[in-house]
Amino acid sequence: RDRLRSRGLGDVYKRQSEGSQNRKDMIRIINLRVAVTVKSDIKDIVEKKYPQLRGAIETIHVVRRAVDARKKPNIVFVYTLFVEVHNEAQIMKKLSKQKDVSVFTAEDPEPIVYGNVPLAHRPVVMGFGPAGMLAAFYLAREGYRPIVFERGQDVDTRSEDVETFWKEGVFKPESNVQFGEGGAGTFSDGKLTTRVTHPRLHEISKYFVEFGAPEEILYKHKPHVGTDKLRTMVKAMRERIIEWGGEVRFGAKITDLFIENDRIVGVEINGSERIDTTVVLSGVGHSARDTYEMLHKRNVEMTAKPFAIGVRIEHDQVVIDESQYGVEPSSLGLGAAEYSLVYHDKETGRTAYSFCMCPGGQVVASASENGGVVVNGMSLYARDSGVANSAIVVNVGPDDFGTHPLDGVAFQREWERKAYELGGSNFHAPAQTVGQFLGLSPAPSVQDSTYSYEPGVVNCDLHDCLPPFVTSVLERALPYWGRRIRGFDDPAVCMTGVETRTSAPLRMGRNEERVSPTVGGFYPMGEGAGYAGGIMSAALDGAETAILCMAKYAKPN
Repeated sequence: RDRLRSRGLGDVYKRQSEGSQNRKDMIRIINLRVAVTVKSDIKDIVEKKYPQLRGAIETIHVVRRAVDARKKPNIVFVYTLFVEVHNEAQIMKKLSKQKDVSVFTAEDPEPIVYGNVPLAHRPVVMGFGPAGMLAAFYLAREGYRPIVFERGQDVDTRSEDVETFWKEGVFKPESNVQFGEGGAGTFSDGKLTTRVTHPRLHEISKYFVEFGAPEEILYKHKPHVGTDKLRTMVKAMRERIIEWGGEVRFGAKITDLFIENDRIVGVEINGSERIDTTVVLSGVGHSARDTYEMLHKRNVEMTAKPFAIGVRIEHDQVVIDESQYGVEPSSLGLGAAEYSLVYHDKETGRTAYSFCMCPGGQVVASASENGGVVVNGMSLYARDSGVANSAIVVNVGPDDFGTHPLDGVAFQREWERKAYELGGSNFHAPAQTVGQFLGLSPAPSVQDSTYSYEPGVVNCDLHDCLPPFVTSVLERALPYWGRRIRGFDDPAVCMTGVETRTSAPLRMGRNEERVSPTVGGFYPMGEGAGYAGGIMSAALDGAETAILCMAKYAKPN
């Protein structure tokens, strides 16, 4: 039997204990290849492939659907299916020689248990990005009535502030792409891919669907929500948290911790208000630099860690579509094509790679501080802008910027400030064509290329706002990638700087119970603490941290 421990099945495939008479196994079918042009019902496809299943199928669950375009234009979907059948043992005897068919037992998430340590005060959640939101969600669901403090604004106010910044250059330090309801992921492509495997992932995805995400995220190989649907989803989750007894306060930054005998006893809000608590679940995100400084001052253990920096590159989406599919994707019922690229540089030992690729999206201004330019990528659910963009970045580490926990922050700031100055000190971004960057002559200027960054770009030399060891690797990576995707390194392609927020520049220490070893009651979690790399992994880390917290503490009165 194939024991599936980490397929994100959650309670959709919940089964009774091994000894239960009501327990029913399912059949797993992998590597079911179907041409994308085939419009037949999946049940008919399965029965045609496996006639032994005719008349026995009760339900088919699409667990995964990937696109295989290696033999374009003959593009196929590759399915993994879980099939409930009558007489499973008898059916499996008939299918015993089929290498892609097996019986499996799905593993459910561990049950939530409650501890017995009294909570004199309600638990506090710090930040309302994916980690904070899911931590608050699970705490509220189980009756712990958390209080969430989010420095930014609610998603509607925040969206207005961000649009004003993009259109007019009016920047708000506490309401921007990095800070506010939903975290930085709210203004992104909304990718839900993750390398983390855990039974609770499917449970979380089901909640996302309940609150407005498309149902396809439950089975697509590379699911995404899109910034438009994310904004609706996070608001609905907040309303449910409040319905369950939680509280969410916006414009409420935790500016200090009150600590006695190395334990949390309270938090300070906006430099004045004190809230007593003995438990703080911290999901501050990777851009809360002033909060990092405060936590370091309060002896929260943290260490410097690697991340990556670089630029955003943009192409007409048709360039990527033709390279990946060989045909116009809508003719096959496919969406805008994606890519994932890696280059290992032999000269330096560094790696360049694409990051957060956004099909049919745009490059967005993502600053979180005055005096710095930061770029990121974003897509709507439809991915229909006609422009593909991605970060292309190079790894950096403590050997490059220093081993003090806050040295990575200083390194990011240095290059963001140079980009700000190059762009004219008004949040316009420095940009350059690939031809200019590679020193080709003649080379088109940015004004002759496709770019989407607002409030605007200035034709500059990107070598002036990135370290030489980064630009030299990118110079070698671009032609290498151009041999894999035709047109990728076209001289007229635009690159915009700088991308510096690929991940947190530090990691906060935590023990097996996910508590800081230096400050009792403080739970670092999510991407900002160095334990996640995207929406889903941060959401899972927040949920699991809340569950471990509940395993210690009893519900508050």
